[in-house]
Amino acid sequence: MRILIWHVHGSWTTAFVQGPHTYVVPVIPDRGPDGVGRARTFDWPDNVIELPPERLRDADIDVVILQRPHEYALAEQWLGRLPPMVYLEHNAPDGDVPATRHPVADLPGVPLVHVTHFNRLMWDAGSAETTVIEHGIVDPGPLWTGEMPHAAVVVNEPKRRGRTTGTDLLPAFADAAPLDVFGMRTEGLADHLGLAAGRCRSHELAQRDLHSAMARRRVYVHPIRWTSLGLSLLEAMHLGMPVVALATTEVTEAVPAGAGVVSNRIDLLTDAVRDFVADPLHARLVGEGARTAALARYGLSRFLDDWERLLKEVTR
Repeated sequence: MRILIWHVHGSWTTAFVQGPHTYVVPVIPDRGPDGVGRARTFDWPDNVIELPPERLRDADIDVVILQRPHEYALAEQWLGRLPPMVYLEHNAPDGDVPATRHPVADLPGVPLVHVTHFNRLMWDAGSAETTVIEHGIVDPGPLWTGEMPHAAVVVNEPKRRGRTTGTDLLPAFADAAPLDVFGMRTEGLADHLGLAAGRCRSHELAQRDLHSAMARRRVYVHPIRWTSLGLSLLEAMHLGMPVVALATTEVTEAVPAGAGVVSNRIDLLTDAVRDFVADPLHARLVGEGARTAALARYGLSRFLDDWERLLKEVTR
């Protein structure tokens, strides 16, 4: 099967392209949002190929994975036809939640796939056929050493995104343990929050380097208020890290008892960070529980099997 998919979400796509098909990603000269091409900071297999828009008509595409509303028109324009399509929604709704209407609600014949049950619940999809295929993770292995008594946080653009990503909560966590914040545009975060440099360090690393760096920290902190389900949380669990997270969106499903501490009480969460930092053995045992839970629910084989069933249905 030849699948057309835009490079929109690098971490999710890294798992998706581990399947048995040929994955065609559009590429344009400036590698802008509608033609990023192959990933440069993620390891993608050779069955992911780049094609410019003018070559897509002859690419024998079997199915299109849409991820943004305007891709429907792009697919029709670039392919000259409308193959079977699936709309993949990565995000929780914004705006008038829970009355936010999904673009697919008025697009007949295009199934809507959510990545979490919370998202399916919160989006108004009208009469669209909807399903959930939960995340799958390419297992980085049990890399946790916890040798650094620090807390790791992964978030992109924390200064711009503010309360959405829980940026305002970081000073409380920094009081419990030194923070290492990984992600795009994290530079200057300590100054932005009025924190001493030693309490909040910023790092921007390629995906291939991120996991080993995270795994050296004692605990993973997930301060996100509103997101679908951060893949970094699931990656931290795969690494064998104990996690401390807000009990928002899908987190309570993803982090069962014994895998970490989940609460909306900041005092309980900061106490948990202090406990993990002070007790490496406790951190190790809880991290092992986190890894076991993540492998059981978010393993790559289950994810690929779920997608294989859906793709066969829509192309039948």
